[in-house]
Amino acid sequence: MPKIKAGASGRCRERQQQRRELKSAGGLMFNTGIGQHVLKNPLIVNSIIDKAALRPTDVVLEVGPGTGNMTVKLLEKAKKVIACELDVRLVAELHKRVQGTPLASKLQVMVGDVLKTDLPFFDACVANLPYQISSPFVFKLLLHRPFFRCAVLMFQREFALRLVAKPGDKLYCRLSINTQLLARVDHLMKVGKNNFRPPPKVESSVVRIEPKNPPPPINFQEWDGLVRITFVRKNKTLSAAFKSSAVQQLLEKNYRIHCSVHNIVSRKCFCCFNNLFCFKMSLYFLFCFIYHYKILNFEHSIGSLKDSMSCLTSTRT
Repeated sequence: MPKIKAGASGRCRERQQQRRELKSAGGLMFNTGIGQHVLKNPLIVNSIIDKAALRPTDVVLEVGPGTGNMTVKLLEKAKKVIACELDVRLVAELHKRVQGTPLASKLQVMVGDVLKTDLPFFDACVANLPYQISSPFVFKLLLHRPFFRCAVLMFQREFALRLVAKPGDKLYCRLSINTQLLARVDHLMKVGKNNFRPPPKVESSVVRIEPKNPPPPINFQEWDGLVRITFVRKNKTLSAAFKSSAVQQLLEKNYRIHCSVHNIVSRKCFCCFNNLFCFKMSLYFLFCFIYHYKILNFEHSIGSLKDSMSCLTSTRT
C-alpha cells in the first residue's frame, strides 16, 4: 500500500477548509492580491467598534467593507456609513445584505480606489484596511480637511508597531516621525491571522489615530523632504547624508529656486552654505531627539532654519 505524504494530507485539509469558507461566503472567491481578508470574528468586530466610541450622530467612513460583517454593526451605531469598496462583487454582496432593512437608507457605497477618490466629510474612520495601501492611506487621512475625530484601523503588525515606535526603538523610522507629528497614535490590540477569511500570512494589530487640531504650523511637504533625506540610510550620520552628491545637487537647485522666488541674492559658492546647512540640520535634529520631537518649541528659537528647510520643498529621493 503506497504511503501518503504528510504534505499531501495537509494540502487536502486546506482545500476542504477553502470549500467550507466559500460555501459560508455565498460562493465568493476572495482576491488576496488586493488585500481581501474578511474579518470573521464577531468579538473582534465589536471590540473595534467599541474602541471608536461612536455617537448616534456620527458619519463613519469604512474602507474595504468586504461582505459587510463590520458595516452592519457600524450602521446600528452611527447615523450614516460611507463604505468605499474596489470590488463590484463585494458591493453587490453588501447591498444584498442590507436590502429590505431599515439600515439600507443609512448606507452609502463609493465604488473605486480610495487613494484616487476625494474623501467626503466624516466624523470617524473604522476599517479593516487592505494592507497594501496602509502608508498612503494614513497620510491621506491625516492631511484630510475638515478634521475628523478619530480613526480605528487594522494594520499589519509590523506596520502598526512602526506607527507607535518611539525615539531609540529599532522600528523608529520616517513613518513614525511624520505620523506622530500630525496625530496621537495608540496601539489598541493584537489580532491573530485565524480571525480572517482567508487568513493572511502575517499577524495584525488595531491602532487608534487622533489628528492634532490645530496641526503644527509647518509645511509638511518641506518637513517630509527633510526627514526623507535623514532616514534614507539609518546607519549614516546626518552630515554624511547631507553631503552625498545627489542631495547636494538637489539642495543647490532648490536653493537657487528659493532665492529667485523670494528675491534673495544667492551665494556664488554653494559649498560653504551647504556646510553651514548640514551643521544647522544636525543641531536641529539633536534638539528634537532630546525633547522628543516637540518641534514647535524650536521653530521660534531657530528661525534661520526655516529658510534652510524651504530649500527642500521638492525633495524626492
